[in-house]
Amino acid sequence: MPETTPEQRQLNSSYWACLMDSLFTLTPDPRGIEAVEEWLSGEPHELYTIARYWFGKFCDCGHDVEVQLHDGCPTACVQGAAIGYVNVFKQHVNVGFYTGASLDDPEALLQGTGKRMRHVKLVPGEAVNDNALSALITSAYQDVKSRQGSGLS
Repeated sequence: MPETTPEQRQLNSSYWACLMDSLFTLTPDPRGIEAVEEWLSGEPHELYTIARYWFGKFCDCGHDVEVQLHDGCPTACVQGAAIGYVNVFKQHVNVGFYTGASLDDPEALLQGTGKRMRHVKLVPGEAVNDNALSALITSAYQDVKSRQGSGLS
């Protein structure tokens, strides 16, 4: 393999940095809110109540938040760029963040090791720092909005 020049390495580095800053975008789903509302009305009631509450926090971030199902989960978006999602499992709920790896998480709530995404695992009966999780949701919304404004979407 040929040797790369410092200029080529810099160009490659800039290219990969730009990819890391890109947003995950979704095509609008015409079923949007109806599909999400149906999903959020599922059973077991205890877990779906948790999911509804935290998905509502995403929706409360701004009038520009759109909702749809993606990979079978309610997903909040701004101008098509995914902010976060909720998902229900047998014994817990995940509140996920598409740009979670770049969010400030002083309470260390976020789990995961992927390049971009992180989630918070909520188990019924276990304490959750509501203020910290709400702050992460707001931060994720603001992060996506700022990336859109900077042309990094």
